[in-house]
Amino acid sequence: MALTPQNNEAFLREVDEELRKDQALDFWRRYGKWLVAAIVGGLAVFAGFLIWQNQRHKSAEREGEQLQVAYDDLAAGKADASAKSLAQLAQSKSDGYRAVARFTEADIALRKQDLKGAARAFGAIAEDQSIAKPFRDLALIRQTSAEFDTLKPDVVVSRLRGLAIAGNPYFGSAGELVAIAYLKQGRRDLAGQLFGQIAASEQVPPSIRQRAVQMAGVLEAGNAKNASGNEKAKQ
Repeated sequence: MALTPQNNEAFLREVDEELRKDQALDFWRRYGKWLVAAIVGGLAVFAGFLIWQNQRHKSAEREGEQLQVAYDDLAAGKADASAKSLAQLAQSKSDGYRAVARFTEADIALRKQDLKGAARAFGAIAEDQSIAKPFRDLALIRQTSAEFDTLKPDVVVSRLRGLAIAGNPYFGSAGELVAIAYLKQGRRDLAGQLFGQIAASEQVPPSIRQRAVQMAGVLEAGNAKNASGNEKAKQ
């Protein structure tokens, strides 16, 4: 008996559905195990990430508490206890805590007037490429400041000239050291210009700006006096 168009369409749908079922079963037989393994593996990776993130958060909390304890011990005069905590934090996997701990160790040496030890500690931070550049730049400035009296002016200028630029976060500190080095070199014009730039910068800390204003004024007055003297000599 011939099939009507409607019956024929229904028959084709049934055949198509059966074919799809066979294809799906065949796909599952071939790749089902691999698919399940991939899903389980993906879930395991995601779970591992969540566990790692949670452990990292807890570790950061512990290190934050440890740093606070170190500061409390330092304030209470318990130098040995503080030094032990800071030494542990100096090995932290967290760049921030590691840098802060090492900076604190260097600052303690500076307070003890151990300029060589402080300069050595700051220098180690400045050369550590695993620490973020802003920390390294600050360490270089602190190192130079600690050993400034023993350095040749050329070394100071060479080290810090790249940081003694208006707009740099450390312009005030680096610029002041470079300007004083210029004075030691006898380059009053460059020193005056740099002190003037520092005095005009609103991003520089007030204490440094105030010193820069005073130095710029003194140098400007000195230059004016020298210029007047030269004019009289010519006459």
